This record gives sequence, C-alpha cells and structure tokens, in this order.
Amino acid sequence: MPALTRTDVVGRVEWLGLVPSRAADLASVSATELRLDFAGPAGEDHGGATRPSCSRVLDLYPRGTEIRNARQLALVGTEELAEIAEGMGLERLDPAWLGATMAVSGIPDFSHLPPSARLQFDSGATITVDMQNRPCHLPGPVIARETGGDAKAFRRAARGRRGVTAWVERVGDVRIGDGVRLHVPDQRVWRAS
Repeated sequence: MPALTRTDVVGRVEWLGLVPSRAADLASVSATELRLDFAGPAGEDHGGATRPSCSRVLDLYPRGTEIRNARQLALVGTEELAEIAEGMGLERLDPAWLGATMAVSGIPDFSHLPPSARLQFDSGATITVDMQNRPCHLPGPVIARETGGDAKAFRRAARGRRGVTAWVERVGDVRIGDGVRLHVPDQRVWRAS
C-alpha cells in the first residue's frame, strides 16, 4: 500500500540556481539545468550527504555536530516571492538574492508543504521536503545591496513564505520549464492528545 498520495497539483520550475561558495556570497548563480545527485545539486555549496548542525537543531545537538544533510536544496514558490516583495515595498524579489536553488510556480501554500512530501520532476528526479525554511537575516544584506531597500524588512515580510528545504531521494536532471508533481504523505495531521 503506497504511503504517499499522488496529487493533481503540478507546478513548473521557473528558476534554478546554485550557491558556489557561501563564504564568498549567499546569492545564487542562475542555471538553466541542475544535476541532482544523492549529495544534492552538483556544484552547490549547501550539498553533501552530511553537514554540521546549526542553530535550527540546537535542542538536539551541540552546534557543529555532523548530521545527515536534509537541507541540500532551498526551494521557493514564485507566488510567495511576489508576496514578500510586496511586503518589502519592492517591485520584485529575485530568488538568487535568497540563495535559493529553485523557484517553482503553481503549487499553492508552498512554504507549508508537509514534511516528507515529494516533488517529482519530469525526468523522474525526486526530492523530499524536509521542512519550512525559516526567514533569517542573511538574505537581507544581499537584497539591500541589489535594491537599496531595508535589509531588516526581509525577515518580517518572509515569515511563513520562505519556502522549504529538501534533499534528493532520486537522482536526475531538472530544467527550467519542467513540470513538478506533488505527492503528500497519506496520514492524518499529528496531534499531541
């Protein structure tokens, strides 16, 4: 019995990019195609099978502990990017300024996709959603540099709209214009009681 439900929701890959060196700049460099391997997109500095733990998991591990890398990709929804831009008083928000790997259109409420949802591309390449990507201060200076806008406005405008992080479950190529189908876990919402 399948544990994931194939939905009728099919989005479209609108933009692709890579962060070649986080030390040099958070901003992504645009690409027309990405090769997704088990370590993430080839050439992505956020890639790798493992990563050092960060502030997101301090309740679990001391900072710097080697853990599985479930943050190989950072995806954003184009509709939510437009909402963030509006909230910041900007005409547009380039996904490269956020250090994104991919911008996808046509999937509603993108930042709230359930953990373990799958996004499957035309090639068969499939990624697994880890969780919502929380707004942080790092894109602010990049946005300010590119637009002259307020660096601090990003976190407030992006709350609940920052997209998701994901890891590669099945290797393959992804290109701009590819379709991406959503599959969701076949389970009820968790409750504590």
